[in-house]
Amino acid sequence: MATTIVYETHSITTDNEAGIATGWLPGELSPRGRELARELGERRRHDGLAAVFTSDLRRAVQTAELAFAGIDIPIHQDERLRECDYGEWNGMPVARLAAERSRHVDVPWPGGQSYRQVVEHTRDFLTDLAGLWDGRRVLLIAHSANRWALGHLLGGQALEDLVDAPFAWREGWVYELSERWGDAIRASDETSPCSPAARPGDR
Repeated sequence: MATTIVYETHSITTDNEAGIATGWLPGELSPRGRELARELGERRRHDGLAAVFTSDLRRAVQTAELAFAGIDIPIHQDERLRECDYGEWNGMPVARLAAERSRHVDVPWPGGQSYRQVVEHTRDFLTDLAGLWDGRRVLLIAHSANRWALGHLLGGQALEDLVDAPFAWREGWVYELSERWGDAIRASDETSPCSPAARPGDR
């Protein structure tokens, strides 16, 4: 059997709207972000979810709590789903950070992590998920680095290409995770890409 993973970005934050790369800072949903979080809940509440897993950073937790308020779906926080730690660059303008991303696939940000380290945290999370949630459908709410990690581990894409690819928001990415997920892996689109202009940034 397999675990079906639905991945969604956290909703829009005040930092997203200001062009700030939040990193390991908590972040706070903007009024528009709160609306979009509720829309996420409407979209997913009848999706057959067994559980929701979210980063423990504030913006992701807020997204999950608003999306599934009053709904009997367990929400689990996991620090392994955190955004990449930009270290001294947490809170930097996105434009500056984006220009440096490709240099930090394997080399950590000053005082922080590399994207490869995020992949390893995600690998560890997926190993637990495959063993404990086999045959279930679960939702992950996290950040850009986690989406790249899933694309690399489950979609077979090069991490170097993912970190520099333009972001296009859409209503979820779906992956099938086998119990021995390293043996047979595939990823499938759930919906067509949408314009990112009025939708959540994934930082």
